[in-house]
Amino acid sequence: MSKAAPLLQVNHLSKYFKTPKGVLHAVDDVTFTLEEGKTLGVVGESGCGKSTMGRTILRLLEPTSGEVLFDGQDISKLKKQEMRAMRTNMQMIFQDPFSSLDPRKSVSQTIMEPLRLHKLVKEKDACMDRVMELMKTVGLAERLANAYPHELDGGRRQRIGIARALAVNPRFIVCDEPVSALDVSIQAQILNLMKDLQEKIGLTYMFITHDLSVVNHFSDDIVVMYLGQLVEKAPSETLFAHPTHPYTKALLSAIPIPKIGGSRERILLQGEITSPIDPPKACRFANRCPHATEQCHAEEPKLKEIEPNHFVACFMV
Repeated sequence: MSKAAPLLQVNHLSKYFKTPKGVLHAVDDVTFTLEEGKTLGVVGESGCGKSTMGRTILRLLEPTSGEVLFDGQDISKLKKQEMRAMRTNMQMIFQDPFSSLDPRKSVSQTIMEPLRLHKLVKEKDACMDRVMELMKTVGLAERLANAYPHELDGGRRQRIGIARALAVNPRFIVCDEPVSALDVSIQAQILNLMKDLQEKIGLTYMFITHDLSVVNHFSDDIVVMYLGQLVEKAPSETLFAHPTHPYTKALLSAIPIPKIGGSRERILLQGEITSPIDPPKACRFANRCPHATEQCHAEEPKLKEIEPNHFVACFMV
């Protein structure tokens, strides 16, 4: 029996920005696949290109090069009107639940907007019924239908963002640090809600975060980014049990242990961070890597499979 094609296939995707000092390589030659109904966690330091990659995949930013195949169709070549129709399949949950909502629109108006834009429900009563159904799905009380974002707390605002994303019945959602702006107790509620929705509807997530303890429990596979490139990709359990890239090991060493007196050996990175503006053709982590050799400073390592579904970009492996 042949294996089903992945829902999302990203091939050599790059996104560069021109700056007065040169070309900023925000996302550089990224390749991976994501199966339907699965969650891909994306981790890395602030500024490594996680959010830019998510926005480029959805074409909120136009890619510099590469291709993005959604269900076998290359969306990077779609015209504006074709891409608008494709957006019913691909949605995004933004990091800041307040700035991503229109302060002049009530809860019901915000959730109703994508239904009207894509003309999914034509009759007004049916449209309102759908809004109430979505509010119930994400745990928003009916009495909040006419409330405005400034009247609600962060958890409820993020539930509005989730309901808005679900309104068009998408198959794939990019979650750009959807809980980082929320209190810890509310984070758990939102994560549990998203997990329940995935099981009920079969959603596929790309979950962008800097919180490694969250991504471990939420993701099937994890990719680690460093300065616009993927340095490691593996199933969640494998990555946490057997991290291979020196950068991944350093990241995991920083996770606090929830036990009195519990600690792990910290790997403290030293050295200057390579500039993402016109970076050299070398390992971008070499300046901070305790194991770097002359080869690391002279050549750029490529992702290679060291065991089934475990890929690493490192000459030391």
